[in-house]
Amino acid sequence: MSDKNSILTVEVMDSDGSTFTLHEVCERGECHAEFVIKLVSYGIISPVDPAAEARQWLFDVAALARLHKAQRLQRDLKMNLPGLAMSLELLDEVQDMRREVERLSRQLKQLTGEW
Repeated sequence: MSDKNSILTVEVMDSDGSTFTLHEVCERGECHAEFVIKLVSYGIISPVDPAAEARQWLFDVAALARLHKAQRLQRDLKMNLPGLAMSLELLDEVQDMRREVERLSRQLKQLTGEW
């Protein structure tokens, strides 16, 4: 990953509560609107209000971070859009499971007095 991408990711993560237009997402992601529209159609990213027309879409910080993750997967692993969608869904599930394991581990430690 280049330093430029790292800087963009940090910038995205520091923008709590911010929304970005389709144009801004394209600028920050260094991609074309058609690519973002395809990502939305495959459910890889979602605008805040998916009912609006594409030119009126607003994206939150999570969508922008997910765009960057999708771009890295596509670049590094040469994945197509269906593969990206499935891979990101599986990565989300793994992350959810890790959180649940951590929560259950803390709960078990509390119950057994290992704090």
